[in-house]
Amino acid sequence: MTRIAPTALYQEVAERLRQRIFAHELTPGTWIDEQKLAEQYGISRTPLREALKVLASEGLVELKPRRGCYVTEISRQDLDDIFPLMALLEGRCAADAVRAAKAADIKGLREIHERLEAAAREGRIDAFFEANQEFHRRIQELASNRWLLSVIQDLRKVLKLSRLHSLSLEGRLQQSLEEHRAIMAAFEAGEGARAEKLMHDHLLSGREALAKMDSKAAKAA
Repeated sequence: MTRIAPTALYQEVAERLRQRIFAHELTPGTWIDEQKLAEQYGISRTPLREALKVLASEGLVELKPRRGCYVTEISRQDLDDIFPLMALLEGRCAADAVRAAKAADIKGLREIHERLEAAAREGRIDAFFEANQEFHRRIQELASNRWLLSVIQDLRKVLKLSRLHSLSLEGRLQQSLEEHRAIMAAFEAGEGARAEKLMHDHLLSGREALAKMDSKAAKAA
């Protein structure tokens, strides 16, 4: 019987680097010092380079010939390109999820939504963000389309490169909560077309919030 191999070293390295990028310990535009990282992790440069290829395939780093590897910088144009696409994909997920959801699924989604409500009441942005991520992820899972899920997950990884957090904008958390309430109501009413439009508009309003934050940051600079 063939033994199950443990997780490849390069995959573990890729995950560690991925989390450092998401935490902005490795900020957009940063040059990846391969020798230094290899020494820090106590590994050769071969698994490190394999890990960087994985991250490059996800759009998190860029491999530049004769210049090395850099953490991807996400521009305003990137955001303008990505959010409408996300809106279409997640809107489709919402419609499919409504059609597929059972009573137990709706109940589970409602429980996640209640965590959103509680986090908003208490002004806990991080908790709201986590519940928000879970709410969206659950809807995507209910849609039961692994290809759609894969594309959305890859795009969301790229969006994490943005240094701006829309929920930090004054009034955005409450606006986001209202949008989630409407989406939740559409699920409970079994209205797939309505859920699709609401989810679509919810994603686009997130882009608008980021644009406002970007504008404020530019004025303050």
